[in-house]
Amino acid sequence: MDKDNKRVEEPLENYGEPLSFEKVWLMFQETDKQFKETDKKFQETDKQFKETDKKFQETDKKLNKLEQLFTSQWGKLIESLVQGDLINVLGKWGISVTDTSERRKGNKNGENFEFDIIAHNGNEIVVVEVKTTLRPDDVADFQETMKKAKVYLPEYANKTIYAAMAFLTADGHADRMAEKKGFFIIRATGNSAAIVNQKDFKPRIF
Repeated sequence: MDKDNKRVEEPLENYGEPLSFEKVWLMFQETDKQFKETDKKFQETDKQFKETDKKFQETDKKLNKLEQLFTSQWGKLIESLVQGDLINVLGKWGISVTDTSERRKGNKNGENFEFDIIAHNGNEIVVVEVKTTLRPDDVADFQETMKKAKVYLPEYANKTIYAAMAFLTADGHADRMAEKKGFFIIRATGNSAAIVNQKDFKPRIF
């Protein structure tokens, strides 16, 4: 302090050079401007990312629709192939069905159900689930459906009901899993279909 006890403003030092408050203020303003510009660029980049992500989602949606269409068409083809050979292949296993029907749908007690193919005669029916690729989850789901087959199909309540799973390919040994559950396993090959269970296989009656 000086003789009059007045405070003397000390200049800020910047590498040995005096730096006034005015210059500091200008530096702060310039830095703030740069931050705002940087933030604006980040916002623009974020907007571009969102637009790109939206395009990816739209493309993914289109691909999913194409996959569903492809799977649906393959499923119909395999279903037609299996149905055409079903009477013959079941006859070789001693089940003499006389005719088949397809796409049996309905709702029972608030539950929707659908059976791809049903082969039948006077006393026996075989319910067939058709898959392009058979997976373990498909086997488990079909087993639960078959437990209610006579509820869903009351006209067959006094009949012998068998189950079969037909497919083009199988993942995770799902075909053998189906066989262990007592299902006929029907593989579509080329322009025909065949039951490929083990010779000592005994089908489960539902």
